[in-house]
Amino acid sequence: MQTSLNKDKTQTESPERIFHHIVGKSPGSTLVFFAGIHGNEYAGVKALNTVLSNIDSEQIKGEVYGIYGNIKALKEKRRFLDSDLNRMWTTEQLAVLKQKPEFNQEQLEQLELNAFIIKLLSTNSRPIYFIDLHTTSSKTLPFITINDALINRKFSKCFPVPVVLGIEEYLEGPLLSYLNKRGFVSLGFESGQHTDPEAVTNCEAFVHLVLNCSGVLKEPVHKSLKVYEDYLKQSSEEVNSTFEVIYKHHIQPKERFVMEKGFISFQNIEKGTLLAHSNAKPLYSNYNAKLFMPLYQKTGNDGFFIIRPIPPVFLKLSEFLRKIGADSLLTWLPGINWQDKNLGILKANLRVTRFMAKSIFHLFGYRNKQIDETHMLLYNRERVAKKHLYSKEPWY
Repeated sequence: MQTSLNKDKTQTESPERIFHHIVGKSPGSTLVFFAGIHGNEYAGVKALNTVLSNIDSEQIKGEVYGIYGNIKALKEKRRFLDSDLNRMWTTEQLAVLKQKPEFNQEQLEQLELNAFIIKLLSTNSRPIYFIDLHTTSSKTLPFITINDALINRKFSKCFPVPVVLGIEEYLEGPLLSYLNKRGFVSLGFESGQHTDPEAVTNCEAFVHLVLNCSGVLKEPVHKSLKVYEDYLKQSSEEVNSTFEVIYKHHIQPKERFVMEKGFISFQNIEKGTLLAHSNAKPLYSNYNAKLFMPLYQKTGNDGFFIIRPIPPVFLKLSEFLRKIGADSLLTWLPGINWQDKNLGILKANLRVTRFMAKSIFHLFGYRNKQIDETHMLLYNRERVAKKHLYSKEPWY
């Protein structure tokens, strides 16, 4: 479906895009919740309607937004209509929008969302928190996904649920990566399975905790805070480790992918476990690890992921190396040069990097994307992170 757009491409958001906006009586941080980026994921919308409807401006310092993601897809209860709105936020795709005379439905949604983001960033000099609320097609523990920046890691520690790093290496164009490139705290929360009522309750508890931890509440409700923490601890089965993605099965166009029945996220799997079939051929695990987000819906091209826990000592070491700016040492290696030092982007020759474990780059904060047959780009979120905005926040 293509639609012409005659008005300025920097159009403002439609009135229905912002379904909650609470402006406090005193200055403070800005908290932005996105819900329904995928139109078959309602838990975030329901949770925000329940929680934010019961909060008034007298309780708030700063501002709180509830933003619809894919409005048309939500109305039709579909993940998307023309293209996945959470895979469209690359520099290249956004540049193409400026040249297009016609747009599909998700591109229209993206134009409005981007107009809101640009306007917000241009008029705000205080800390901004971006929270993207989701659910999954498989049964899962509630969990957080983040781009691997220290400000995201620190803020994620406020919540008693597992955290998954590194998914940005395996996804092309998610909204959170777009926001992280601008240096702001941005995290995703997956509250449970699409149709499970507990996913809504998990999301409500998480929204309450975000309101408290971000400092936008004038008087944090500590008694209630423990109730929500205990609820999420129980829902996550006391799992609060940090994991990283080590593999993804990407479904190709016209591939017939069928996940084996009964798998759930964070389930232990052994090497040789039959996970799915691709074009009638069996797919087995090559790892002793955990299965993550197995696909049990017809739309989407992320068949399944495999994750493993990151040792705490590795997390501490990587934090130390990043704080002292040790990543500059990588440019001493042959075949590795700055693509853009200010943005923290290295260009590396694959003939060199194939002899280096991914974990080495991860220590220094770099996640990679191959760009052609000979080179890849390595991205570091630390060099663009707006640490100065958050350094006085209570969680920092």
